[in-house]
Parts: sequence; structure tokens; C-alpha cells
Amino acid sequence: MEKEVIGNATLYLGGCEDILPNLGLVDAVVTDPPYGLNADVNQSKRSGKKHGSGVAFVKSYCGLNNWDNEKPEDELINEIILKGKYSIIFGGNYFQLPVSGGWLVWDKQNDAMHYADCELAWTNIKIPIRKINWMWNGMIRRENEKRFHPTQKPLGVMQWCINHLPESKTILDPFMGSGTTGVACMNLDRHFIGIEKEPEYFEIACKRIGDAEKQGSLFVQEQPKAEQLQMVVA
Repeated sequence: MEKEVIGNATLYLGGCEDILPNLGLVDAVVTDPPYGLNADVNQSKRSGKKHGSGVAFVKSYCGLNNWDNEKPEDELINEIILKGKYSIIFGGNYFQLPVSGGWLVWDKQNDAMHYADCELAWTNIKIPIRKINWMWNGMIRRENEKRFHPTQKPLGVMQWCINHLPESKTILDPFMGSGTTGVACMNLDRHFIGIEKEPEYFEIACKRIGDAEKQGSLFVQEQPKAEQLQMVVA
């Protein structure tokens, strides 16, 4: 296990199942676990049709293969949730989680292309369902943000999610990836604890969070207005 402290951020290189038992409780968990959909294989097939060499394209974009061949056990997800008073779990529709009315919806504005139109984040926050529109596909995506990880979320979306957390100063992401949640925490003047098992992404996360910490929280992006969705019961 490797530990790196950057300002208000503490980052661990290792598996979250090994590191979590050594951590205390936090105010909130915000994370995006693997969904177990074999998305690396599917991306390779799709990109091969579009770009001519699927394997080369995915390796240059994703860096690693087999990153989505299995999802965490439900026991681990439950252990993660118990670490914080509040939780935001992207891909919550793929896990066995308690019933919640406070889902966060990211509309990627894909126009029914290969990928899902939306991603769902389960929460245990007492809020109505909220939605954010944020295009994240192709050259015309909103705010041409550099992508380091195959399942990386837009920084603006993660800041929007964090702003729904009531009075949460310390935030944990046990599947940190390239560190977008950590960057959002630095921008919003929160304390951050991140865990990542892949050295390549751990180094990227350290660099990104370090750059954000140096910049400080003097400039915080204006948060997009949320839209309330009505649940329809058949």
C-alpha cells in the first residue's frame, strides 16, 4: 500500500477491500464502481468499426484492459456505504441497494447512440430525483475536458453531485480512477480520501489533484441548474 497526502487529500494505492477496514468514518461516499458490463470489450468492438483498429484505439484511450470484467460484490458496496453518513453511488441500478427516491440522473445527450443516454447515481439523500444535462461524447462535448479514464465523469457533473450532499466536509471515493471526484473536492474546499488499485491511474489522480490543490478554491465553476423529475408509478 502506498499513501500520498496532497493538501486536504489523502490518496491510497491499493485495493479498497484491504484499505477500507483501516479507515474511520467519513461524512459522505461519492464513487463510481465498475459495473461489470465488459465495457472494455464492447468499446473495442465499437471503436474498431469506427476507427479501424479497435484494440489500438481502446488501449490509447483507456490504458488498461479488463477494467470492467467484473463488478464489486454487494457486500463490499454495503461496507463502503456504511463508511459515510451519505452516499452517492454511480451505477446504483447494477447493485442490490435499498429503495431510494433521491436518485441523481446524468443525461449525457447521446441521442440514442451506442452508449446509454443517461447514467444513474443512487443516493441515500432525502431529495427528489434530480437531473443534469452534460454532453460527454465526441468533439462537441461540453467543456472540452481532457479524458484520462474510460469511465471518467465530467468534473462539472461531480461538483454538481457533491453540492447535493448536506454538510459533508470529508468525502471518500474508494474507486478513485483518475481522480475527478478528488479534483471536485479541491475545487469545492472539501477534504478527500481516494483509493485506487491501478498504479497508472493513481499517478494521474495524484497529478490532477495536486494541480487542483495548487490552484485552490478561489474559482469554483457555477453549478448547472438542476431539473426535478416526476416518478411515474404504473
